[in-house]
This record gives sequence, C-alpha cells and structure tokens, in this order.
Amino acid sequence: MPSIDSKENLIIATGRRKTSTARVFLYPEKGDIFVNDIKIDDYYTKEIDRLSWKKPFHTLGIPHPLMQFRGTIKVEGSGRSSQLGAVVHALSRALAKYNEEYRKILRRNGFMTRDPRMVERKKYYLRKARKAPQYSKR
Repeated sequence: MPSIDSKENLIIATGRRKTSTARVFLYPEKGDIFVNDIKIDDYYTKEIDRLSWKKPFHTLGIPHPLMQFRGTIKVEGSGRSSQLGAVVHALSRALAKYNEEYRKILRRNGFMTRDPRMVERKKYYLRKARKAPQYSKR
C-alpha cells in the first residue's frame, strides 16, 4: 500500500449505498488504487464490477484511471455489490472535487446521486416486510 506523503494534493470523498459506506483518499498521480488494502482489480474480480468502478472515469474521458490517480478506499457494511455502488459514488464525488467542471458531467450521467433505496423494515404480525400470513375467511 502506498504511503501518504503529500497532503496538499489529497482528495477525500465519501459515498454510500444501502448500508455500505466508502471513504476515498485519492491523489492525482500515477499509481494503484487499493480497496481495504487489496488492489481494486483483485477486490473486484468480475469483469462487470471492474467496468462499474471505471465508469465515472470513462465518462470523463479518462481511459486508464491508474495512469492518472492513486489512492486508497476504505469500504464497510452490506455486501460486495452495495460496496461497489458506494465506491462508485465516492469516486465520482472525489472527481468532482478534483475538477469542478467534472461535476456537471457526472451529475448528468447520474453518478453524483445517492441511490435512496433501502431495505424495508419488517412489521409486526407480518412474516416479512409485506408478506402477510394466509387469510382464512372461515
């Protein structure tokens, strides 16, 4: 994992999805991006996941994010898919901080909006959030 040496270039952002929270510490220099001390391509092994975290960069015309940025991402809570959503949200916010012109492009493509969908709570007398016990008329 790279050491933190130049704090003036550090970009910090937070992203969320369901109960996942991702904190991004990004530097505008060539290097690797680590998620929970594991290289991001090793953390997200599926090709669709790799494309998902690179999508904000590709939208901005940055074909190879690791050639321009290095950093660490701390992510916790929920499952891998929700964590990926939180990472994408946090990376988008970090890129918007890096260059204010990126904010409009990312907003237009939906990367700056937090997904508000959460798990609905279970209600008493119901089996799940909405599933009711079988009704018997007689």
